[in-house]
Amino acid sequence: MKVTFWGTRGSLASPSAETVRYGGNTSCVAVQGSEGTILILDAGTGIRNLGQSLPSDLKRVDILLTHLHMDHIQGLPFFAPLRRKGVEFHIWGPASTTMSLSARLQKYLSPPLFPVSVRDLSAELHFHELAEELPAHLIEIGEFSINAQLIIHPNPTIGYRIQCAGAAVTYLPDHEPALGERTFPHEKEWTSGYALAEGADLLIHDAQFTEKEYQSRVGFGHSSIRHAFEFAELTSVKHFAPFHYDPTHSDDELDFLFAETIAELHPSYAVTPSREGLSLEVVC
Repeated sequence: MKVTFWGTRGSLASPSAETVRYGGNTSCVAVQGSEGTILILDAGTGIRNLGQSLPSDLKRVDILLTHLHMDHIQGLPFFAPLRRKGVEFHIWGPASTTMSLSARLQKYLSPPLFPVSVRDLSAELHFHELAEELPAHLIEIGEFSINAQLIIHPNPTIGYRIQCAGAAVTYLPDHEPALGERTFPHEKEWTSGYALAEGADLLIHDAQFTEKEYQSRVGFGHSSIRHAFEFAELTSVKHFAPFHYDPTHSDDELDFLFAETIAELHPSYAVTPSREGLSLEVVC
């Protein structure tokens, strides 16, 4: 399967020379299978550019939302295929005890927050609620088998493990497995997201804070870069792609932080920091 990054930031970064290498758009990743099935992970601002790249004869789109924080749905109204007749849309996301997924998204996709409401869109929409409780929810889409499970992040948030012919990609863009612990990693069975990430061929994981920043942001639902690397080691992944960068971290600062962490921890897995336009192949 082919994994392409269209947005890697935690919130919008200034499109200055300091952010042109890693990019300034918010979370959006596309996964394409050998049979042509396309999964879209989150609908941050990066989904706008993704939409312009998709074939005009596309018949089905599956969007897997981890949660409904603004930076993960901000690009949805600007996703061009939503305005195409004959396109079948399946939007998957976390269940809630108060409102349906459809109702929660329609609050954003309607006046006064946006001039066009859901009922005015041309595409055919289907909403699917996931992981209301443990154990993990299994989804079958085309050639993919997907595990969806609740993870540690404020408000209902889901992590995904996407499998195809024995290969696995795990997507945990907003995740705090350490949750303030001084002795991280925990035991495996007590670590949020462990079952989703264990042995994955590619792990895409939150790497928002420096160690110093994390100390004043415990409970925000994000990882320090060091914790993200330690989580990748704990789960025995083969390849790690840091993701969900703080918008205040420049390209040069990110380069330094990753190099420093790698030199200190000597990870047993490959590391490729995610950036807009990067594509990684995961052999099924």
